[in-house]
Amino acid sequence: MLNIGENHRLIIDRETEPGLFLKNAEGDEVLLPNKYIPENFQLEDEIEVFVYLDHSERPVATTLEPYVKLDEFAFLECVETTDFGAFLDWGLEKHLFVPFKEQVYPMQKGHRYLIFCYLDEDTNRLVASSKVHAFLDNSDLTIKPFEEVDLIISNKTDLGYNVIINEIHLGLIYNDDVFQPIEIGDRIKGFIKKTRKDGKIDVTLQRPGYRSIEPNAQVILDKLQENKGFLNITDKSSPDQIKSVLKMSKKSFKRAAGNLYKQRQIDIKDDGIYLKQ
Repeated sequence: MLNIGENHRLIIDRETEPGLFLKNAEGDEVLLPNKYIPENFQLEDEIEVFVYLDHSERPVATTLEPYVKLDEFAFLECVETTDFGAFLDWGLEKHLFVPFKEQVYPMQKGHRYLIFCYLDEDTNRLVASSKVHAFLDNSDLTIKPFEEVDLIISNKTDLGYNVIINEIHLGLIYNDDVFQPIEIGDRIKGFIKKTRKDGKIDVTLQRPGYRSIEPNAQVILDKLQENKGFLNITDKSSPDQIKSVLKMSKKSFKRAAGNLYKQRQIDIKDDGIYLKQ
């Protein structure tokens, strides 16, 4: 079976007027239109293609790589709105459809949205939804505290940023743990800070607890090198000043600076910290 919305490695079976017919080991066929045919090929060659439905709702193959595939998240631009939904640019000739019922807010042309691509079982068409949290599940967690994870920034809240963890779970980065510019749709690395009994997950962009000492200490050393061995920051400096200069919390700074002091790599004085020569 040739699943819609996925890549397939197929065999070139025969050449026809509209293009090449490809088949898999089970004999399932799909057309690769002439405009996607490679310059050099032979019958029985293998070729990797993406399978989706064309404008006539027929399965068709392409050698183009879409921006999103089945059961994936992506940050895409809206290129058209109609009375029955919106269409997104996903890198293919036929745009990706978003029904009105799958839009958190009515989409606007020229704006970008975080979406999830899924197969509509009623129409067998690939469609998208901006209600991305509906496709996440925290009932059976596959992560644990301190683990490094892949994140997609989902949306801003009063508490911080909702994030998609490993494209499976929903988590939250609190405002106090944000020490770098982030935008909706960004894909970044993060760490699991805490998992709660109710299934909620706290995420941080720095290694939490004792595990953060070494990388944060290195940040301080690097900044000292950049500033000729001196930083006008102490444990009495404001959290905002520390965050502005070092991109870390005051608690993380005090822990890392104390570690460096014990290792005799820095001196801590009333006016700031000094790199030992």
